[in-house]
Amino acid sequence: MPDIRDLKEKARKLRIDILETIANAGSGHPGGSLSCVEILIGLYFYKLRHKPQDPGWAERDRFIMSKGHASAALYATLAACGYFPKEELKNYRKLGSMLQGHVYSGVPGVEFSTGALGEGLSVANGMALGAKIKKKDFKVFCLLGDGEMQEGQVWEAAMTAAQHKLDNLCAIVDFNGVQQNEPVSNIKNEEPVAAKLNDFGWNVLDIDGHDIGSVIKALDSSGSVKEKPTFIVARTIKGKGVSFMEGNPKWHGKAPNKEELSKALEEIKREKI
Repeated sequence: MPDIRDLKEKARKLRIDILETIANAGSGHPGGSLSCVEILIGLYFYKLRHKPQDPGWAERDRFIMSKGHASAALYATLAACGYFPKEELKNYRKLGSMLQGHVYSGVPGVEFSTGALGEGLSVANGMALGAKIKKKDFKVFCLLGDGEMQEGQVWEAAMTAAQHKLDNLCAIVDFNGVQQNEPVSNIKNEEPVAAKLNDFGWNVLDIDGHDIGSVIKALDSSGSVKEKPTFIVARTIKGKGVSFMEGNPKWHGKAPNKEELSKALEEIKREKI
């Protein structure tokens, strides 16, 4: 069994790295990066079969970060795993750096460039179907945003995955309730999202996306229902861990200044684990 306390401490450190990375760059997406922290921790420090020292290992599980604007979260996770030196985070969003503003496949550990929302699940489908055809046992995981779920291609991909019975595929939606300018429900109300995905032929798990134990349990349950892909609806808070960012659309794409960063880090560091 995983050490939940250790994973929670890793989540705290990851939030610090994310905020410092974005603040140093002077741009980025802190809200949606902070909301998916526990999901990434559960994946990279518990569930995924991967080798940071050998990113191209043929038997690795695949992960697609479909909500590519949350690149700071993925890059900080990969650095924490040892895919590249943590010092490289200081070059985030700088001209010529491999750590570009949206997830870039030139980064060790990144499978596919993302940021044009709606495409990731289709890519994950292809990888999962390819594994089936080649009789490989690796799993494919894909993280989407709830605003991204308004893209028609996502639902086409959802039908495709169910049609091909991709039980080696697990999609996760970071359902933080806020997109670029306002609440998701004000743009296109997606609820009841779990029921809709169930009707599309998926095995659906609805969880608290900030509860590490629930995340791990859901990840372990993925693939347990044969001939159906699994979709985890992870209920989260945009800007989680920083009071003045939580649920505030302003922090979808705004970097904290020096004073805001100091306040945010103080809150995260004093939070009880």
